[in-house]
Amino acid sequence: MISLSSTAAHKIQEFVAGSQESAEGLRIKVIGGGCSGLQYKMELDEERKGDKVFEEDGAKLFVDRKSYLYLNGTEVDYSDGLTGAGFQLTNPNVTRTCGCGQSFLV
Repeated sequence: MISLSSTAAHKIQEFVAGSQESAEGLRIKVIGGGCSGLQYKMELDEERKGDKVFEEDGAKLFVDRKSYLYLNGTEVDYSDGLTGAGFQLTNPNVTRTCGCGQSFLV
């Protein structure tokens, strides 16, 4: 299970509504890279065959099956603070992060 805060859900809806492409929601992937070996990739996208789909307040989050192995239990929020706006993932599977906070190890 992956949970979306209401703030994140509203931000996803806002991004989808303003998209020039045919997007239905936010896709989160785990890809190789960064200092610790893995990093998140996010993009607006459509549902694909085999996706796990999570929905909150009408906003959709898409995760492929491989990425879900790393993301199960994650909470997705959105911060609009002065030090940086963006989606914040609280992933209980992470055992180590790098100094910049952009990559992680499971």
